[in-house]
Amino acid sequence: MSRIPTVGRVVHYLARGSADGVFPPVCRAAHVTDVDPDDPARIGVAVVNPTGLFFHPLDAGGCTLDGTDPAGARTPGSWHWPERA
Repeated sequence: MSRIPTVGRVVHYLARGSADGVFPPVCRAAHVTDVDPDDPARIGVAVVNPTGLFFHPLDAGGCTLDGTDPAGARTPGSWHWPERA
């Protein structure tokens, strides 16, 4: 991992979407709230949604760094660094 997440940094969280596919996975802004000291790729986040906040704390499993596949697909429920403009 080239960059290490730290508390307070902004990352992107890929929301899971709905099970029935009506709402597809979508990237949301998130703030790092906690970092696993043994695995810095696993973090806790506070996700900012248009309808409110969603908390995905480390002690409830947190979320892991996305391992983007070669086709560019991302894994719902994971985090990644914001793309550069």
